[in-house]
Amino acid sequence: MENNTLSFWSLIMDGGYIMIPLALLMLVAIYIFVERSLVISRASKGDKTFMDRIREYVHEGDIESAQNLCRKTDTPYSRLIQKGLSRIGRPMNDVLVAIENTGNIEIANLTKGFSWLSTTAAGAPMLGFLGTVVGMIQAFFALASAGTSANITVLSSGIYQALVTTVAGLIVGIVALFAYNWLVGRVNRVMNGLESKTMEFMDLLNEPSA
Repeated sequence: MENNTLSFWSLIMDGGYIMIPLALLMLVAIYIFVERSLVISRASKGDKTFMDRIREYVHEGDIESAQNLCRKTDTPYSRLIQKGLSRIGRPMNDVLVAIENTGNIEIANLTKGFSWLSTTAAGAPMLGFLGTVVGMIQAFFALASAGTSANITVLSSGIYQALVTTVAGLIVGIVALFAYNWLVGRVNRVMNGLESKTMEFMDLLNEPSA
């Protein structure tokens, strides 16, 4: 080390080649977090009058208008209701199964990329530790190669560089873990909303016409 100050860039450069996959994992994690946050945010929005209008159409027997409203709204819950509307006239269990299947597809669409986040959360620290072990081997090899001229500087410099990858791996893993858990919480709230809309629709089908 030529000076007594540390900079973010110097830490990255001192980490070695292991920093490259760690940097790529960080970029992927950030992209997935931002992209999924926008998708889930759109899925969470809804029209508070939607179910009231669906109820009116169903009671009037105007299923086509109800389906058009679902297509126009274009949200996960509207697609669930649209699938249920397309099954009206069949046994209630068939309607419920069709809605649940559609709900599973919608949730799967919302959670795309989540496996990358969970893998990054678990794998990034391991990559960091790998870089540290490799760096320690290199440090002790350099110490042994120095022979009688070996000194603490040779060893400490190598250890410093090796530990950088551990810190980087932990940072990437922690960021990915928090991003994953936050997104899972958002999806769970969407799931609760879909279940609520499903039950409301099934109750609607059992209501007597006005």
